[in-house]
Amino acid sequence: MEAFLVATGVVALAEMGDKTQLLSLVLAARFRRPWPIVLGIFAATVVNHALAGAVGNWVTHTLGPDVLRWILGGSFIAMALWMLIPDKLDDDELPKASRFGVFGTTLLAFFLAEMGDKTQIATVMLAARYVDAYAWVVFGTTLGMMLANAPVVWLGERIVKRVPIKLVHGISAALFLVLGAGALIGWS
Repeated sequence: MEAFLVATGVVALAEMGDKTQLLSLVLAARFRRPWPIVLGIFAATVVNHALAGAVGNWVTHTLGPDVLRWILGGSFIAMALWMLIPDKLDDDELPKASRFGVFGTTLLAFFLAEMGDKTQIATVMLAARYVDAYAWVVFGTTLGMMLANAPVVWLGERIVKRVPIKLVHGISAALFLVLGAGALIGWS
């Protein structure tokens, strides 16, 4: 249960102001069909985070506990620093209308935007950290993504304008810093 709760909280916070959250806002404004967008985000996240979790699980079994502890500690601290850099969505990343419809366009755009993103890397690290709870990590990171993105699809700019993104990023950075320090000193 710890893996699920930590994964949900970390990803929900890390996703605030992230480029995939901005993509959710753009998709909602462009297509104005929330259900296929939310379902596309969900499907893309499940597949993406299941793959990321598998990588984290593989890394854990391949490297051994001592090397993994140092890599995880350094990675969580690096993630804390990365959280302090604001994301923006580039024009070439904006989804174009396609023959795949709203769901397919969202699925493809979101899956690709999530590749190498903070939340995908966090999923790899969390799956490596909670090696015996792979499914709980994937469920938690997926729930965290949905908690951060689904409301944006429905409520759009009203949420984005009222949430102090710098504060949320600061809290996320602090959480990643604590996880990194904990990994380095060997907290279980």
